[in-house]
Amino acid sequence: MPILISRLIARTVLLSSWVTPVVVSVFVFITAWPLMALAEGTDAAIVDPANYWWWFVVTAATVGYGDFYPASPGGHVVGTYVIVGGIAALTTVFTKLASILETARGRHMQGTITVTTSGHVVLVGYTPGRTERIVDQVVADRNGEIVLCAWDDVSTHPMPGRDIAFVRGDLTDADVLRRAGVDRADTVLVDARDDNEALIVALTADRVRSDATIVVTLRDMARAEQIGYIDEDIHCVQWHTPRMVTEEMESPGISEVYADLLTHGGTNTYSVTLPESAGTLRVGECQRLIGEQYGATILAARSDGELLVNPSWEATLGPGSTLYYMATDRIPSERLAESVRTRV
Repeated sequence: MPILISRLIARTVLLSSWVTPVVVSVFVFITAWPLMALAEGTDAAIVDPANYWWWFVVTAATVGYGDFYPASPGGHVVGTYVIVGGIAALTTVFTKLASILETARGRHMQGTITVTTSGHVVLVGYTPGRTERIVDQVVADRNGEIVLCAWDDVSTHPMPGRDIAFVRGDLTDADVLRRAGVDRADTVLVDARDDNEALIVALTADRVRSDATIVVTLRDMARAEQIGYIDEDIHCVQWHTPRMVTEEMESPGISEVYADLLTHGGTNTYSVTLPESAGTLRVGECQRLIGEQYGATILAARSDGELLVNPSWEATLGPGSTLYYMATDRIPSERLAESVRTRV
């Protein structure tokens, strides 16, 4: 019962705050009309219903276009009465609007809002400094809204100057993640404080999400197997490499490519120097050569001291240039020299 009474009082106060300016305006409008007719005479243009309402609006709003105005001293007094009543009504309205805006800003800063957009990015978890770097990289890579969802110990919006929505609460609570719009998000990054927390939050996010891609950062990538028990489509990435985190968000599965390149026994990266006898070659010629004979792919080249990453096939490489490539095995320099002599 006390709760019901308090809610009734709150609604009554809210309603009365908007009713007050309406009542004041209507009262002044009704009472000023006969007073103006008494002061100016019933034949005055300002008293005509078609003109009076317009004069009342511009006078109460203190605009005063001057197309209609009282001429008698009594009319001036009535005009002053309308101005004072209009200012009182407008002050009440502006005060209420300011209160609403301040309340909305407070809810935004305190993380109590509910996100209503869709197709956005949700960052679940906050680490000072690190999260800001991730946000910068996400913004650079894509357009769209970003929502930060943090634990209750982050009491206020940590990035108030950024156009980022903020939701605060228990990250293992499905309702909190729904407030952040995880169920309508495009991508969800779970960047927890430790791997155990990441596992629990990922489980909750998987229950809430619809079609969102979930990326989970882990200190120990061996825990990725446990994440896979939740859903095989959840992507895990090494916590210590923020850039790789955002790349995984943009291109799910790319971290597996990096992992294979960095794992012994998988595809690896190597370099080799073009022999002096090769003369000048185009990158395309080098790619066909090492691609056909060694199953390798050129990643970059260094020629005349300049590093060319993902070089154009039309770029030229002089003798002694260095090729950086990925392959299952290293290409011996002498074999490359023999292959070049044969092809050239």
